[in-house]
Amino acid sequence: MTNHDEAATVRPLTLAWVRRHLEAGERIVGAEALYGGATADMRRLTIGTRDEGTRHLVLRSFVGPTRQGPAEDLLHREADALTTLTGTGVPAPGLVAVDPTAALCEYPSLLMTHLPGRTVLGDEGLETRLPLLARQLVAVHAVRPADRPREYVALTTADTVVTPEGADAAVWAAAIDVIRKPAPRYEGRFLHRDFQPTNLLFDLPPEDPAGAVGARITGVVDWAAASWGPADLDVAHCSTNLALLHGPEWGMRFTEAYQEAGGRLAAAAAERLYWQVREPLAFSEEVQSVAQPWREVGRTELKTRAVEERLDAYVTSLMDALG
Repeated sequence: MTNHDEAATVRPLTLAWVRRHLEAGERIVGAEALYGGATADMRRLTIGTRDEGTRHLVLRSFVGPTRQGPAEDLLHREADALTTLTGTGVPAPGLVAVDPTAALCEYPSLLMTHLPGRTVLGDEGLETRLPLLARQLVAVHAVRPADRPREYVALTTADTVVTPEGADAAVWAAAIDVIRKPAPRYEGRFLHRDFQPTNLLFDLPPEDPAGAVGARITGVVDWAAASWGPADLDVAHCSTNLALLHGPEWGMRFTEAYQEAGGRLAAAAAERLYWQVREPLAFSEEVQSVAQPWREVGRTELKTRAVEERLDAYVTSLMDALG
């Protein structure tokens, strides 16, 4: 097997496990590390087929602890989500195999089909891509699973929020007070729980690499945190990512785009605010780890301090909107 990158080396037990799930006459001919994720090692495997062609699979391995919970739980959730999404029209990978307890692999792992397309994180073309993101998320929330996934997990508490240096302490204290209250009642939806540009693949015409005109979503990936909860939570998560990647105004605009696409959020402004601020407050605890994958794929200007400043501006804009 030829590795395109030393970091892409697949461990021996995992390699043997993958081979058991190939078609007769197929072989692994290459592996390439995929960058941009923050919770797991991802590799694209090139498979040589019987007719001398090639196809690709994607291998996810959890090699260390995650903030979202045990790897076994995350892989069970992803496997269930990929099974649920089969035939729904949501362009998710197909499940090939899963070893959630590392019974056969060195680390808990999941093998899935590879989807075409690439991530787009640049500012150019965002005006066109934004409604595509919104419509895709509405479609995710329209999925009605036969078996509900587990309830969403809140990623922060009022006592663990980290107020950025130089931020208006009074504004942040008011935002933190919002999430001290009990969570509002909500109508449950099937959630991706990490729906954001890094987990979306686009087909882009060669003459339009920014997706300013002819972009099309070809994949929604990373379903390890799939959950049951309020649509507001997925919208707030994506809005926060957009605010940090592109500027605070884009977080607000995504919320509007989701509703324009037919998505329904909490009816009361105070209830919407609870979910809207919960996500950026959660980001406050991990700004450095959030920004690192973005820099790895080209957004080198997004240093930790720059992202903190955008986070502060976004929280301030949310609180100002309430006033």
